[in-house]
Amino acid sequence: MNFQKASFSKAYGLTSQLPQSSVPEIVLCGRSNVGKSSLINKLVGRKNLARTSSEPGKTATINFYDIDGVFLVDLPGYGYAKKAQSEKERFNALMGGYFGMDRDIPLVLSLIDIRHEPSRLDINLIEFLIEAEFPLCIVFTKCDKLSKAQINKNLKMFEETIPCFEDIHYVVCSSETGEGIDTIKAYIEESLN
Repeated sequence: MNFQKASFSKAYGLTSQLPQSSVPEIVLCGRSNVGKSSLINKLVGRKNLARTSSEPGKTATINFYDIDGVFLVDLPGYGYAKKAQSEKERFNALMGGYFGMDRDIPLVLSLIDIRHEPSRLDINLIEFLIEAEFPLCIVFTKCDKLSKAQINKNLKMFEETIPCFEDIHYVVCSSETGEGIDTIKAYIEESLN
């Protein structure tokens, strides 16, 4: 799979706008400001294919990126407190609607900032993905901000707080240094076979 063969395809703000699934969709989900856009850019070797923002909660649509004939699907970030109630309801409908459709999803990358304990929303999402039997890989982002000792300490904490952690693939990564990026690419390619 050629990750450099990448282009933005389309953004959808409502479930009713989503097209039928026609090619495999690798899904990225996680809290606002967890680093989904930075990870997409690092995976494809581009600076700004996916727009990054210092303001959390900016992505309010489901964004589709065509990566060599496979879609990388960036779901809106969750957990941003300042969103209006109507916006939160639209977001919930969008997320639920996407996962509720009959889609070709060989892999879901659930992003969690390695520096922080997982939120209730992170845990809920992982429980949902396990229950719905979606193939799952947890991507711990921003590892360049911690020492090796802190990373190991936090991984022990995740082991105790994330359900079924011992059965889930995970990658420790940094969109700054590139650590873990090749492993994520390998998981994506493996999921497509």
